Amino acid sequence: MSEEFEIRNKVAESGLVNFDLSTLIPKGIRKGIDLKDFLFQEMILKEKDFREKVDAINTEEYQDAYIYIYNSVDTIVPLWAYFVLTAKLTDVAKKIVFGNREDLEVIIMHNAIQTYDFEDMRGKRVLVKGCTDKEIPENAYIELVEQLKPMVKSLMFGEACSNVPIVKN
Repeated sequence: MSEEFEIRNKVAESGLVNFDLSTLIPKGIRKGIDLKDFLFQEMILKEKDFREKVDAINTEEYQDAYIYIYNSVDTIVPLWAYFVLTAKLTDVAKKIVFGNREDLEVIIMHNAIQTYDFEDMRGKRVLVKGCTDKEIPENAYIELVEQLKPMVKSLMFGEACSNVPIVKN
């Protein structure tokens, strides 16, 4: 039997564009700042003490970091406190948000999706990769569909061997 047969990559021949959303995850350190550490006895905000603690922050520790500010104790913090803390770090941080780590990831992925140029996917069949070892906020997938739906020929989710059709234009 001398039959020759050619190995063909049918996925590559299909014109399918594979897109891995995890490639948009911004690189950089994520750091949380708990406001309780700036409060007197972790419960009262004294302006003078608060400002001294903020002034004492070593901004080098936050250079090019993504920062989330949160409050782990049940106390009222005036809004100006967030202004003061943010003003201290805004020149060195990549992004500062109020909330937890998950809130930060949602916001920075939102920014990444909004600024990404999807034009090379226009009129194409796009498969959004389903499996990744990186954690991606669910909201990122929602925003991705909003961006891609009006421009792609078809949109699928999963892997080339088993995908779920989402949109067909």
